Amino acid sequence: MRTIWQLLCVCIAMAARVDAQVPAGPGEVAVVGGGFQPGDRILVRVDGDSTLNGTFPVGPGPALTLPEIGAIPLAGVRRSDVEAYLGQQLRRYLKAPVVHAKALVHVSIIGEVEHPGFYSVPVDAALGDALMQAGGPTRDAKVAAMQIERTGKSVLQGDSLQLAFAHGLTVDEVGLRDGDRFVVPRVVRQDPESKWRILGILVTIPVAIYGITRVF
Repeated sequence: MRTIWQLLCVCIAMAARVDAQVPAGPGEVAVVGGGFQPGDRILVRVDGDSTLNGTFPVGPGPALTLPEIGAIPLAGVRRSDVEAYLGQQLRRYLKAPVVHAKALVHVSIIGEVEHPGFYSVPVDAALGDALMQAGGPTRDAKVAAMQIERTGKSVLQGDSLQLAFAHGLTVDEVGLRDGDRFVVPRVVRQDPESKWRILGILVTIPVAIYGITRVF
């Protein structure tokens, strides 16, 4: 019961952090979190029409501009629903299109991972799978201190982040956006030789003091 309550708190906290509240227009559903932001990307493939195949950025509006189609509004559309939505929209231009679409966010994964860098991550990917795109943590990674940052500020860390990993929450469920970054710090390991040097100094000081007092 305690674990379920903690997981619920994580979801509520992440929903509260997402400030992209999109007002609903005619025939649209209001979105609180999970909606598109300019800078997101959508991977699109339409069977039998190569001109619409590719990864396209989401522009202001938000809206998606496709070749020979033009702008398709995305206000009120959840990122997880983009495939069904685009299929419905493209029926206005194509006969019975078979549409495959997946929303992506471009994030950086830095610190103690095997392959630090920038990655386009599907929003339906679990956080753990997103981290594995960079090869996963190194042996020197301090996993418990990992955090997710946005514009230099932490948005998810500590027990909340570990719980999100443990329960397989997705990129979309925790509200990651384009430009966010995973920061994996390094474990600070004490040099064994330095420990012995310090111990030697601590032993030497009393001996030296004793020698001085014997002289005087």
